[in-house]
Amino acid sequence: MTNSEPTYNIETDEQLVIATPAIKLDDKLKEEILSQVQEEGMVIVHCLYKAEEEGGIRIWQSTFLIDKGSGERSHLHHAENISVAPIWTLVPAGKTYRFTLIFSPLPKSCEFFDLLEDIPESGGFFIRT
Repeated sequence: MTNSEPTYNIETDEQLVIATPAIKLDDKLKEEILSQVQEEGMVIVHCLYKAEEEGGIRIWQSTFLIDKGSGERSHLHHAENISVAPIWTLVPAGKTYRFTLIFSPLPKSCEFFDLLEDIPESGGFFIRT
C-alpha cells in the first residue's frame, strides 16, 4: 500500500498492518511459461462498439475467427470487458464501448480473417475483412 497513513479496523479501531507479499517466480518456470505463450500464438482482437441507443451487448462462446484462405476456424478462448451470453453488458446511448477477445491461433498462412458470432438468434456480430 503506498498510502503512508495507517489503516484502522472500523469496528475495533485497531490499526491494521497491510503487507503486499513478494512474489518470486523461479527463472526456469518463468522461461517455460513465456515459451508456451509464444508457442500458442493466440490472436487478440480489440473491439469498439458504438451504441446508437441504450442497450446491452454480449459475446457468445460460439464466436470464431475464420481464415479467409482456408476457412479454418479459430475458437474464442477469453472475453475481456464484455459479458459472455447469457449475461448482458449495458452500454449507454452514444457511448463507445471497448472490449477484447482472445482466440486460438489461426494458420500461419492466414492473411485475412472474418469474425463471426454464430448464434441461434438475430443480431450476432459478423465483421468481414
